[in-house]
Amino acid sequence: MPLGQAVLDLLPLLQGQCSFTVLAPLYAVSTSPSESLHPEAKCALEVSVCTKKPLLSASQLSDGNFLSVTLEAAYSVPEAFVPTGPLQNYMACLQVPAVGKKEVPLLFMNGILKLGGEKEALPRPKKWSLANIMAPGALNIPNSFILGGPYEDEDGELNKTKDRKFRIQAESMQRIVWDTEKRCYLDPAAVLILKKRIAECQYWPVEVCRMPVTSSSKGKTSKADKGDEDRQIFFHGVAYVNMMPLLCPGVKRIRGAFRVFAYQDSEVLEKTKRQQSVLRDLRPQISLIKEGLGTPGTSSSLSRAVPSKAQREDKEKMTREQEFYRRTSSAPKIQSSDVAEEAASVTSLSLDGKQYVEAGTFLVMEIKLDKALVPKRLQEELTKRVKEMIPPRPPLPPRTGGAKKAVEDYHKHIASIAVAILSEYHELFGKQPPDQGATDHQILEEQKRQLNFELNSSGKYFAFKEQLKYAVVKIVREKYLKTTAFETQEQFQAFLSELYVYLVDQMHVALNQLLYEEASSPAPRIRMTDEQLWLFAREAEVNKDYKLASLYHQQRIAQDQHNIQYWLDYGAFCLLLEDTLKAQECFREALSLNPHHVRSLLLCGIVAVMLQHYEEAEIFFEDACCLEPSSIVAWTLSGLFCELQNDYIQAEMAFREAKKKLQAQQARERSISGEGRKQTSATSVRSSSLRPEQLLPEGVPDGSANELPETGQEPALASMAPEEEAPASETASEDASPVSGRRESPCTIFMKAVEFLMKFNAIQFVHMALAHELLSQQGSPSSAYYLTLAQTCLLKEEFSKCEECLCEAIRIDFLYGKAKQIYLQACKSSASCLTWLGVGIACYRLEEMVEAEDALSEANALNNSNAEVWAYLALVCLQGGRQLEAEQCYKYATKLGLEDSTLLQELHAAQQRFGFGDPSF
Repeated sequence: MPLGQAVLDLLPLLQGQCSFTVLAPLYAVSTSPSESLHPEAKCALEVSVCTKKPLLSASQLSDGNFLSVTLEAAYSVPEAFVPTGPLQNYMACLQVPAVGKKEVPLLFMNGILKLGGEKEALPRPKKWSLANIMAPGALNIPNSFILGGPYEDEDGELNKTKDRKFRIQAESMQRIVWDTEKRCYLDPAAVLILKKRIAECQYWPVEVCRMPVTSSSKGKTSKADKGDEDRQIFFHGVAYVNMMPLLCPGVKRIRGAFRVFAYQDSEVLEKTKRQQSVLRDLRPQISLIKEGLGTPGTSSSLSRAVPSKAQREDKEKMTREQEFYRRTSSAPKIQSSDVAEEAASVTSLSLDGKQYVEAGTFLVMEIKLDKALVPKRLQEELTKRVKEMIPPRPPLPPRTGGAKKAVEDYHKHIASIAVAILSEYHELFGKQPPDQGATDHQILEEQKRQLNFELNSSGKYFAFKEQLKYAVVKIVREKYLKTTAFETQEQFQAFLSELYVYLVDQMHVALNQLLYEEASSPAPRIRMTDEQLWLFAREAEVNKDYKLASLYHQQRIAQDQHNIQYWLDYGAFCLLLEDTLKAQECFREALSLNPHHVRSLLLCGIVAVMLQHYEEAEIFFEDACCLEPSSIVAWTLSGLFCELQNDYIQAEMAFREAKKKLQAQQARERSISGEGRKQTSATSVRSSSLRPEQLLPEGVPDGSANELPETGQEPALASMAPEEEAPASETASEDASPVSGRRESPCTIFMKAVEFLMKFNAIQFVHMALAHELLSQQGSPSSAYYLTLAQTCLLKEEFSKCEECLCEAIRIDFLYGKAKQIYLQACKSSASCLTWLGVGIACYRLEEMVEAEDALSEANALNNSNAEVWAYLALVCLQGGRQLEAEQCYKYATKLGLEDSTLLQELHAAQQRFGFGDPSF
């Protein structure tokens, strides 16, 4: 009697290993007494496996591949699947090439029908497909799990946001679960066939059906009835799996949900170019399986036993039936009665299959390869290709001054030493007045002797000599071209004499220039900074003075030819002028300075597309994505390029990757700003004046904010109320302010790309990204969409269309965020009560209550007689839950005669909503 069973995965033998040892858990079989006597006992077998030589040769291992197909479940199955009659066997099947042109069917059987309830757990183990002979605990494949994941990351259908609700509901309703994995080795010929067939037809059929489970011991049926039953396939459906992503570089796995449709020969032939049904071809084998005469893919004790007479008869009958169907399918004529019978059967079965469509049934499955069919190019290879197209900039040539420069340097050193010696003379003997007359010769000789003594004793003479040495060496090398040793001593002495004469002559020239020629001071050179040149270039562009703008850009580059940003800015200017070739030259210059600069790679790819150099563009975009995998812009532009090449599968994968990066970025930003949002509740209203740099981005102080209210006037509120937060329920239920008109523009991958493209005037790609943005919006376009469209119209001087776009943008979003910055700039240049009031209003509309209160307090300090300031202070206090301050601010607003009826209406509505703020309540 078998007591236990262990499972051993022999896949390492097909992966090149000749031996391995594993500790396999031992599971009790269902008939073992140990299962009930010691259910807690845990045993294991240490198994060693070895072969004399590898099962696969080196070429088979390197050029072959391993294919695994995991069928997880079928969701939202028809209501007719409710178990009311006999037991049913739920099956699915597909064919894959395995050895050369021969195809192998992968048959998934024994799906488990589960009624509504809890969702399937994640992660959960994958199971072997040998359920009929294995212990229940041994079904799980070691270290192999179904992990699931976001719907948006899947490759199949039903992965859009609109499908999310349906998917969640379906996963907790009636379903069929397999969780089974089947594996297949593809030899090199089969790998080529697989790539060829995917390229010829991207959709592969996965057939599903339901068959009743019967046993030969339950009764005998006539051979005719039994044959009719074998020919029927109940609830015959098909799902079309898009295999094209497996031909994308580096893709080894596809997983997703695939809708199930009724199986119709004409539709299957049109979509998949398959003329035969796999399940129909496997009907004889399925008949044996469901009668208990065999198990697919196994060698059970029953299948190894000598076949009985009944089994032999059934086998012969199936062979005859197969031959009969083969002949009748190729026969030119068919009897009318057979046609009617077949038509009735097909009609009945197609009605069963249509229930899949009505129920919205879909399969969730995974197809995985050990190696990608199309290897992804390595980053080193891409970098090498980029360097081949754009060689690095050669180093600047060494600066050789020449003979003239050497003599000029000698003059400078002579002049410098002469000035130093003259200073020493003045220190020793003082300056001689001009009207004193000539000095006695003996006195001069004595002074000369003392000066020489001082220079020698202090070491300054030696320093002067060392200072001249380098200048003399340059003259010898540059003017006399002497770089090697002299052959004789006479030549050396003759050269020294000639050199001495020349140096003395040049010394006199330098001294005469210093003593008798009055050198004119050169005019100071005005050197503009990078910021100034950039500002002037932009100003010239706006004024349409492109010649002047080009000059400023060239001056920036002349100041620093190794600055990448200067080249990119000049290239963007060339794109503005539609000078694509010059823009390409600029972007390539930038890339030659740094082959790993992602923006330069993207811009080189863009101009390559504009010049229709698509192979180069593909390398640029792919290299950018490899160098910076987290770049949203790189993946989005790569997707736009693939779409331009009609490679929609690769484009969709790139867009999906960009969306994943954007979601991760937004999650990080939310976590960072989470604490900041907790501090948006208002603090006390301060009456003291604030420094403008506390709110200005640049932090430049402004002296006009130091004025104080008059002594006789009532100052701003000085009471310090504790900081409070409005209850979460109240905050969540508040409606938007009727006058705010503010709506957050959605942040999408396409608007991220547009922001990058507009900086560099890549209008062609801008229109492509805007088209996707328009299609991706669920409702009306965002204000950012209209603003970008207005910018493109402005560049083309389509002013009427630009005005229309701006009006639409203003209608959608009043831009209070922009207003805040403008008012802050006004406060920086000339602060007043009204400018700070503008900052306060903008911050209040942006729900930045702390900054709003700061700005309004500053406005109140400059003029505490402005009723509008008091009204907004009252609104801020209402938001902070400070009743006393809110009532006082409202009192001053009404006392000073608030005339803005809209603001007064908003204030009254807020008072009604919060239940305080008006003392007359």
